[in-house]
Amino acid sequence: METEGHAEAVTAPISNDEILLGRYEAVRSLSELICRPLEVDDYQIQSIPETSPPKWHLAHVSWFFETFLLAEFIPGYRAFHPRFGYLFNSYYYGVGVMHPRPKRGLLSRPSLEQVFDYRRHVDHWMRELLATTDKRLWPELVRRVTLGLNHEQQHQELLLMDIKHNFFVNPLRPAYREDLAAGSSGAPPIEWLECPGGLYEIGAGDAGFAFDNERPRHRQLLQDHCLGSRLVTNAEYLEFMQDGGYREPGLWLSDGWAMINERGWKHPLYWEPSEDGWQEFTLGGLRPLNPHQPVCHLSYYEADAYARWSGRRLPQEAELELALASRSPEKGHYLESDLLHPQPAAAAGQWYGDLWNWTASPYSAYPGFRPLNGAMGEYNGKFMSNQMVLRGGCCVTPADHIRASYRNFYYPHDRWPFTGLRLAGDL
Repeated sequence: METEGHAEAVTAPISNDEILLGRYEAVRSLSELICRPLEVDDYQIQSIPETSPPKWHLAHVSWFFETFLLAEFIPGYRAFHPRFGYLFNSYYYGVGVMHPRPKRGLLSRPSLEQVFDYRRHVDHWMRELLATTDKRLWPELVRRVTLGLNHEQQHQELLLMDIKHNFFVNPLRPAYREDLAAGSSGAPPIEWLECPGGLYEIGAGDAGFAFDNERPRHRQLLQDHCLGSRLVTNAEYLEFMQDGGYREPGLWLSDGWAMINERGWKHPLYWEPSEDGWQEFTLGGLRPLNPHQPVCHLSYYEADAYARWSGRRLPQEAELELALASRSPEKGHYLESDLLHPQPAAAAGQWYGDLWNWTASPYSAYPGFRPLNGAMGEYNGKFMSNQMVLRGGCCVTPADHIRASYRNFYYPHDRWPFTGLRLAGDL
């Protein structure tokens, strides 16, 4: 998507204005905290069309609140700047045209100081709005603020993904943070979770927050299958490479084979050979490749080719949702773990966090899907074409943002997100 139709899962309706305001301020503060290690020049970089400058992210999430809350609920509200709607709209054609996405990095103005002024302006008026005494507005305010906070959390994840790629294209290979710890524990053997086939319910229920693409809950028929208890590691993927995996056309989908030859892919993004072996670029800088950590930043094509080479397959999204639904999301590595890189699996398995799991499921509508009304209906539904679903969250996902029914989605050639590989098989 932006790729952005991917921020925090609220498990119950918020009815108290102080609680909602506190949640608003916490999420908004975290976005600025993520950017604190950056130098002024770093806010301007856009390394590829898929990424966005950090400055743009900070302004865009503010534009979302200004457009879908302040402008609609505050009589006579005046926008902070008459052209910011054009600059910081992402893809909502229902509210107007927008600046071309590939050219976001060309905008030296507004300055970073003006962007932070914009955020303060929006925050001031949001506090005024949430202090309203007209409680008839409250249910719709809660719905929209909750969506806006989830949206901003998605951009917190995107911020770190984009910053990583922005720094990677710099020959100096600068670190986003020098103080990030590196994992060192070993990965346990893969265990195979056997799952009987049958008619199962998947998707989000009516209670609590979920994006519109997670609903409605519906039945789906599954065959007997098994799932790997952890993600594929760097060492295991290296075996695929050494066995000629990138040179064997029989392992690749046609589009994938064309892609790796056109772009010269011979290894995962961020891997670099050196005299001492492979190195991997991380948000903590260039490090020796840890063989026990999950292999990350794979395209769908690479994940699919590895699965075929291993004699397995990628899981269906419904298969993964059933496995996730029976496990606690609390054990994974998320943004709050402050590692910002996937870690070796624990002995009990690795189901949530660390890396988004590619699935074999195309991103499409569930039976009975209904998008949100108005321009907000563009959030997810219009991207249901030519993309693949991912599940489970990653090491830069806010912990309270993930749930079993969460559907992320990317194009099959995308590699800059924190994407990984879990194997599945038929019984």
